Amino acid sequence: MSDRDTTADLSADLTAADLWSGIDSLWAWLDSQHPVGGQDPLLLRMLKLSEEVGEVAQAVIGTTGQNPRKGTTHTWEDVQAELCDVVITALVALRTLTPDTREVFDRHLRRVLERSLER
Repeated sequence: MSDRDTTADLSADLTAADLWSGIDSLWAWLDSQHPVGGQDPLLLRMLKLSEEVGEVAQAVIGTTGQNPRKGTTHTWEDVQAELCDVVITALVALRTLTPDTREVFDRHLRRVLERSLER
């Protein structure tokens, strides 16, 4: 099978997948790939989140041209992609902490909504 066939199959799979099964798949793949044991994979996933947030900042700076040495280097679409990476990385980190990722997230979101939207 060529790389093109693999990409087409993955695209079809992603179209049919929901958010949570996608997060579970990424978690399982990462879990099978980590070269270190113990708590290190968990800690490294938390650090990866900081890296991704930094990439959002870099993209915003690049979009607004705030670095005079570099000028405009990014687009708002780049910022969107980096924000998506932050969300995915955070959810995979949460999945690393608990297999009940969806329930934990939903419960917390309800609390935030109640606290924030109370009238």
